Amino acid sequence: MELLVASAIGILTAGGLYLTLRLRTFPVILGISLLTYAVNVFLFATGRLTVGAPPILREGVETYTDPLPQALVLTAIVISFGMTAVVVMISLGAFLGSDDDHVDDQPDRDELRPEGTS
Repeated sequence: MELLVASAIGILTAGGLYLTLRLRTFPVILGISLLTYAVNVFLFATGRLTVGAPPILREGVETYTDPLPQALVLTAIVISFGMTAVVVMISLGAFLGSDDDHVDDQPDRDELRPEGTS
């Protein structure tokens, strides 16, 4: 079970990093979403991966599941959904304003030239 969860976290992280390093807006948004899912699965796994264990330690129970990571993951899911919606709207506005979703961190060479020179 641990190998499966660790593999899923690794695949989500690798896919998220690959998409985040693209130079288009929407693959970057998908990559950030995959990274948040990887972090959520990691946080969920920190509460022990046991099936059928109660979330509260009682008498006669040897193993239990920590409920704090589960609560953190639920909160993180809601926050990441809201932030994804905000980023999608911002990127959609930028796309509609420039008719291109290319992320360019350096200005064109024509923009660097002083006016009057060619």
